[in-house]
Amino acid sequence: MRRRRNDYKADLLADLRDRDYAKGYLSAAAKESSETLLLALRDVVEAQKGMGRIASEAKVNRENLYRMLSEEGNPRLNSLYAVLEALGFSIDIGVRATAHTSRSSP
Repeated sequence: MRRRRNDYKADLLADLRDRDYAKGYLSAAAKESSETLLLALRDVVEAQKGMGRIASEAKVNRENLYRMLSEEGNPRLNSLYAVLEALGFSIDIGVRATAHTSRSSP
Protein backbone atom coordinates (compact mmCIF):
# COMPACT_ATOMS: atom_id res chain seq x y z
CA MET A 1 0.00 0.00 0.00
CA ARG A 2 2.90 2.37 0.70
CA ARG A 3 3.97 2.22 -2.94
CA ARG A 4 0.64 3.70 -4.08
CA ARG A 5 0.97 6.66 -1.71
CA ASN A 6 4.45 7.38 -3.04
CA ASP A 7 3.18 7.13 -6.62
CA TYR A 8 0.31 9.49 -5.83
CA LYS A 9 2.62 11.99 -4.13
CA ALA A 10 5.13 11.84 -7.00
CA ASP A 11 2.35 12.33 -9.55
CA LEU A 12 0.88 15.22 -7.54
CA LEU A 13 4.26 16.97 -7.25
CA ALA A 14 4.82 16.52 -10.98
CA ASP A 15 1.42 18.08 -11.71
CA LEU A 16 2.10 20.95 -9.29
CA ARG A 17 5.16 22.01 -11.28
CA ASP A 18 2.65 23.47 -13.74
CA ARG A 19 1.75 26.96 -12.46
CA ASP A 20 -1.85 26.85 -13.70
CA TYR A 21 -2.42 23.48 -12.04
CA ALA A 22 -0.82 24.75 -8.83
CA LYS A 23 -3.04 27.85 -8.91
CA GLY A 24 -6.18 25.74 -9.19
CA TYR A 25 -4.94 23.41 -6.45
CA LEU A 26 -4.30 26.30 -4.07
CA SER A 27 -7.61 27.98 -4.91
CA ALA A 28 -9.55 24.78 -4.22
CA ALA A 29 -7.64 24.22 -0.98
CA ALA A 30 -8.32 27.79 0.18
CA LYS A 31 -12.06 27.20 -0.23
CA GLU A 32 -11.83 24.08 1.93
CA SER A 33 -10.09 25.36 5.08
CA SER A 34 -7.01 27.22 6.28
CA GLU A 35 -5.42 23.91 7.29
CA THR A 36 -5.99 22.49 3.81
CA LEU A 37 -4.54 25.63 2.24
CA LEU A 38 -1.34 25.37 4.31
CA LEU A 39 -0.86 21.71 3.41
CA ALA A 40 -1.53 22.45 -0.27
CA LEU A 41 0.94 25.33 -0.16
CA ARG A 42 3.52 22.96 1.28
CA ASP A 43 2.96 20.59 -1.68
CA VAL A 44 3.38 23.48 -4.13
CA VAL A 45 6.55 24.68 -2.39
CA GLU A 46 8.02 21.16 -2.59
CA ALA A 47 7.05 20.80 -6.25
CA GLN A 48 8.11 24.23 -7.48
CA LYS A 49 11.37 25.12 -5.76
CA GLY A 50 11.78 23.09 -2.58
CA MET A 51 11.60 24.14 1.05
CA GLY A 52 15.20 25.34 1.35
CA ARG A 53 15.07 27.62 -1.67
CA ILE A 54 11.67 29.08 -0.80
CA ALA A 55 12.78 29.66 2.80
CA SER A 56 15.80 31.55 1.52
CA GLU A 57 13.85 33.61 -1.02
CA ALA A 58 11.06 34.36 1.49
CA LYS A 59 13.64 35.19 4.16
CA VAL A 60 12.16 32.75 6.68
CA ASN A 61 13.89 30.04 8.66
CA ARG A 62 13.54 26.64 6.93
CA GLU A 63 12.38 24.91 10.11
CA ASN A 64 9.80 27.64 10.65
CA LEU A 65 8.63 27.20 7.06
CA TYR A 66 8.02 23.50 7.69
CA ARG A 67 6.15 24.38 10.88
CA MET A 68 4.02 27.12 9.33
CA LEU A 69 3.03 24.86 6.41
CA SER A 70 1.85 22.05 8.66
CA GLU A 71 -1.72 21.19 9.59
CA GLU A 72 -1.20 22.97 12.92
CA GLY A 73 0.57 25.89 11.27
CA ASN A 74 -0.42 29.42 12.09
CA PRO A 75 1.76 31.62 9.90
CA ARG A 76 2.00 35.36 10.23
CA LEU A 77 0.39 37.08 7.30
CA ASN A 78 3.66 38.68 6.21
CA SER A 79 5.33 35.23 6.19
CA LEU A 80 2.51 33.78 4.10
CA TYR A 81 2.79 36.67 1.64
CA ALA A 82 6.57 36.18 1.45
CA VAL A 83 6.18 32.49 0.59
CA LEU A 84 3.52 33.21 -2.02
CA GLU A 85 5.68 35.96 -3.53
CA ALA A 86 8.68 33.61 -3.71
CA LEU A 87 6.46 31.20 -5.66
CA GLY A 88 5.15 33.96 -7.92
CA PHE A 89 1.60 33.82 -6.56
CA SER A 90 -0.64 36.40 -4.89
CA ILE A 91 -3.90 36.40 -2.99
CA ASP A 92 -7.04 37.77 -4.64
CA ILE A 93 -9.95 38.84 -2.47
CA GLY A 94 -13.47 38.14 -3.63
CA VAL A 95 -16.95 38.62 -2.28
CA ARG A 96 -18.65 35.46 -1.13
CA ALA A 97 -22.28 35.13 -2.22
CA THR A 98 -24.50 34.97 0.88
CA ALA A 99 -27.96 36.12 1.79
CA HIS A 100 -26.48 39.15 3.59
CA THR A 101 -24.07 40.45 0.93
CA SER A 102 -26.32 43.14 -0.49
CA ARG A 103 -27.09 46.24 1.54
CA SER A 104 -30.17 48.35 1.15
CA SER A 105 -29.55 52.02 0.64
CA PRO A 106 -31.33 54.31 3.13
